[in-house]
Amino acid sequence: MTKPRQPVITILTAPGEAEPPGTDAIRARAEVRQAWDEDSLRQTLPGTDIMMVTDFRTEALAAAWPAADRLRWIHATSAGVDALMFPALIDSDVVVTNARGIFDRTIAEYVLCTILMFAKDFPGSLRLQQAHRWQHRDTERAEGQRVLVVGAGSIGRQIGRLVRAIGLEAHGIARNARATDPDFAAVHGNDQLFDQLAIADFVVIAAPLTPQTQGLFDQKAFAAMKPGARLINIGRGPIVNTQDLIKALDAGQIAGAALDVFEEEPVPSDHPLWDREDVIMTAHMAGDFIGWKRALTDQFLKNLDGWQHDGTLFNRVDKALGYAGSH
Repeated sequence: MTKPRQPVITILTAPGEAEPPGTDAIRARAEVRQAWDEDSLRQTLPGTDIMMVTDFRTEALAAAWPAADRLRWIHATSAGVDALMFPALIDSDVVVTNARGIFDRTIAEYVLCTILMFAKDFPGSLRLQQAHRWQHRDTERAEGQRVLVVGAGSIGRQIGRLVRAIGLEAHGIARNARATDPDFAAVHGNDQLFDQLAIADFVVIAAPLTPQTQGLFDQKAFAAMKPGARLINIGRGPIVNTQDLIKALDAGQIAGAALDVFEEEPVPSDHPLWDREDVIMTAHMAGDFIGWKRALTDQFLKNLDGWQHDGTLFNRVDKALGYAGSH
């Protein structure tokens, strides 16, 4: 009996990045190749059945696409797949899956942390500690405040679930409104965004980057927000117009922002956001936990089980919409 041909899997990493932890487990079931840029990808793509993309910012795949002669499935080890959604891939029969579910809980923990940091003024306390100043002051109660999660997908659901557990009122924004939802007091349609911005104490961006969300938070959106509200962005940087955000903060239209993602990454050292006392900044790390890289490989292996067994795959991305599942 002829032994079934092993699939060929190309892992596309960032230049200089080592292969993902757990690759040996993949290699035991497939021929594994590694690429890191357009040139190496042009060499490895011919004959490749599956791609595992760990560099979610890459443009190499679009450039090397003509070399893909047998590609059937691309797995992105990230929740966002916007960098992969180039026209030739969208129009092809290649299935795209993503890492939905891996980072949901840790991102929700980050959001809860930043909400509490704002409510209890931890940035102010840290500045006072560094200055060796004892200054008593009153802070806010988080309980009862209204959180609007823009993007009620799997990450948004975890955020809603976690903030409700401590007494915050969670509302969502999604393509389709839902009067009842297990994780939100209510989910409102996209057409209700500005109405909901006007009454939210905390606005959390958990939406994917699509043509519809790019630049969504601009001068008009900030003007619609409740005075004193805070913005938290754990979605994608280009959803927020940074210059309009700075103007809104300067004008007192909103009281603060916690940003894990930015239009330009890494943020230049001379960027005005660094020195703002009303801004909390982190380096695109809200979802990253100790062991996350191996968890991504394990998720890919689980999907590979289904693909090799009967061709089934979970976390399939709707390539027209640019994300997996319903939002």
